[in-house]
Amino acid sequence: MRYKFIKFLMVLVVPISFFSSCNDNEAPPAPVVPNEEEVITTLNYTLISENEGDTVALSFQDLDGDGGNAPTITSGVLTQNTTYNCSIKLLNEMESPAKDITEEVKEEDEEHQFFFASTLSGVSIEYADQDADGNPLGLSSIIKTEGAESGNITVTLRHEPDKKATGVSSGDITNAGGETDIEVSFDILIK
Repeated sequence: MRYKFIKFLMVLVVPISFFSSCNDNEAPPAPVVPNEEEVITTLNYTLISENEGDTVALSFQDLDGDGGNAPTITSGVLTQNTTYNCSIKLLNEMESPAKDITEEVKEEDEEHQFFFASTLSGVSIEYADQDADGNPLGLSSIIKTEGAESGNITVTLRHEPDKKATGVSSGDITNAGGETDIEVSFDILIK
């Protein structure tokens, strides 16, 4: 008799547990789609002098991405005691036609910031644009030169930096955190 009672309970419990686990009202969990970073093959940094309108085109191009062939980097010559209005354009030239990544950086301006560093003692670089929260972005900048010298200017784009961290709003990358999307160092001669 005890065997029949246990068998009877099993017949009731198994179907109830099966039906309670199959609720039609619950949607299956949505797949997690990672936010893939854009591929940046090209960075064009254009400097236009305020006085004479001379243009200096600094560029980085790595059409095969990481590995493979070395990138092509075009350096530049600046004039001493001159102010330059500067702009950055980013491209993914692995796609055809080339994809303008600059637009994505503009749209996601609160999640991006360019940082500029220089070994040139007579060069200052200032931000000329802001994100929607009033923090620096760096697609536009101003470079001021002083005396003749040579060195380099490094341009770094960070994704999701901490824009409230110490020094970040003034362009100090030390406490920015985030991920580096691209970093390029250009040789500069000032004469």
